[in-house]
Amino acid sequence: MDMNVILKRFDAPDEVRVFSKGRFELVTLGGMTIGRATYQPGWRWSVDVGAASGAASCHVEHVGMVVSGCATAAMDDGRVIEMRAGDIFYVPPGHDSWVVGDEPYVSLHFLGATDYAAKP
Repeated sequence: MDMNVILKRFDAPDEVRVFSKGRFELVTLGGMTIGRATYQPGWRWSVDVGAASGAASCHVEHVGMVVSGCATAAMDDGRVIEMRAGDIFYVPPGHDSWVVGDEPYVSLHFLGATDYAAKP
């Protein structure tokens, strides 16, 4: 049995996915991939991530926690929620999202990180 402790930091991620007004850093350990999303004011998923693939909405399921800032999750069925620092969220597939206000938005992703903003 492997009893080694593994420490990693987002300062030195295993992978970085960069797109307009944002970046998504990934760290893999213990069979899990965790992502850190950092979006600048004015970032919108459908414009800054989805447009490159022609997708109008994100089809990745997300479980995460907001570290700082504020963003919306606008579901395809019309529901819109705001997520703020300290919120732990579940967002099902079929949504758009954008930063609210003039502060960068940062969140950690515990589910969905592997597929988010991945190059086809």
